[in-house]
Amino acid sequence: MTEDTVRIDGNALRLPGGVQVRFIRTLRLPETGTHALPPGLGEFPVRRVEDYGDRVPAEWRARGGVMLPVYLREAMWLSFAGTTEPAALQVGVGKVCAVSGKPWSSRLARDPQNYVVLPRQPWLDGINSGKGTVRQFVAVPLGLGATVEGQVTGEEVWGGVQLQSFPLAPKELAAWREAELRKAQERLRMPPPGAFGAAMPMMAAPPSPGAAPTAAGAAPGRPRSAPAMGLGVGGSMRQEVYRDDRPLKAWAKEPAGRVFVHLVTPPEWRRITGEAPPPSPVDRAAYTRAGLPWFDYYDQDAADLAPTDELGSVQPVGDWLGDDHEPWQQPSPHQVKPLGDAPGKPVEDGDW
Repeated sequence: MTEDTVRIDGNALRLPGGVQVRFIRTLRLPETGTHALPPGLGEFPVRRVEDYGDRVPAEWRARGGVMLPVYLREAMWLSFAGTTEPAALQVGVGKVCAVSGKPWSSRLARDPQNYVVLPRQPWLDGINSGKGTVRQFVAVPLGLGATVEGQVTGEEVWGGVQLQSFPLAPKELAAWREAELRKAQERLRMPPPGAFGAAMPMMAAPPSPGAAPTAAGAAPGRPRSAPAMGLGVGGSMRQEVYRDDRPLKAWAKEPAGRVFVHLVTPPEWRRITGEAPPPSPVDRAAYTRAGLPWFDYYDQDAADLAPTDELGSVQPVGDWLGDDHEPWQQPSPHQVKPLGDAPGKPVEDGDW
């Protein structure tokens, strides 16, 4: 296996440099108020576009990448659990940066920052709205103007999600690896608990910053045009997008890998792949009534990025699709849990 290709491992995307991204189904939040992090309800299945070349639109084949099925107004978040080494990851929604609101770029930028830093950023639930919040990713069709792409650029051409990873520059990466090796050696030299006499009480291990929260029982024909889907925004939640504390020159100048993620409606998913799409998301009020957990993540040493004008003015999808009349039951305080403090075939890239 080479290290310069994108691959699918189960439902996870593995980008060069040790970056892992999974797309997680979740509960859609109300479009008013600010909420705790919603739970994960399992992973979206991911498939390579090139495996269905005779059943997907020509523009999909030209862009390459992967596809996943998503319902109208279904919400998702991106989990970066399993990322092994520091990386800068750009996340685009319709080729608009979800962090800065600027057009998609092949280079990293700092003013404003157009990437998240892994593995410090354990997940991303939506576009950066600043002041410790993001606006939830919600799937909508192209053509209404409801997507982030439509509102920021005035047109809807691309849809989908775009990912691009940058590793540390060679000297920085070598220094990081050496530091990690020293830490590992120091841990090996540490005496085990209770080695000095009385048994020490065992402390529960803190949750991994990259661990994806999951609900109970959930796992963290002929070519033709297909309904195109993109991402708009829904409700607001408490989540920081962290400022990079390394200088920009610490990162490689060129990306190590990239991938275009096409969003497919459930009927088209069935037609293209022959597979049944996942069932429609669970009712969020029923989830809350059952006492299942929501989440809150905090990193006291990290600094939040300020919002940009482009993303600050993006309006929720309800402005186009109508109000959300589903009942909403606020989770009780005990339901909000504090968090923090084998490879497959290569994925083909294309022209986008």
